[in-house]
Amino acid sequence: MTAPHSSREVRGLTSDELLALPAAIDLDTSNRALMIGRSTGYGLARQGKYPVRVLRLGNAYRVVTADLLKLLGLERHQDDGDQGGGGSERHDLAA
Repeated sequence: MTAPHSSREVRGLTSDELLALPAAIDLDTSNRALMIGRSTGYGLARQGKYPVRVLRLGNAYRVVTADLLKLLGLERHQDDGDQGGGGSERHDLAA
């Protein structure tokens, strides 16, 4: 039998949930992704010691999702096919 989950327990985010996040997220969501508590996260942000770049917009903190994904070793796959090129093929042709 397992103990009931406390309302203060930090539940992380799955890889699919992380990859579905918008470009910028609130600090609470970032805290969940990093599995740190709310007080700890806000304390780190206030001290400028949060593990990724934090933007202060008025009274709100926002985290750039790309920075968070990079820290966690995840990346989004581009679904635009060959559009936007600039890949290694261009460099090979110019060489």
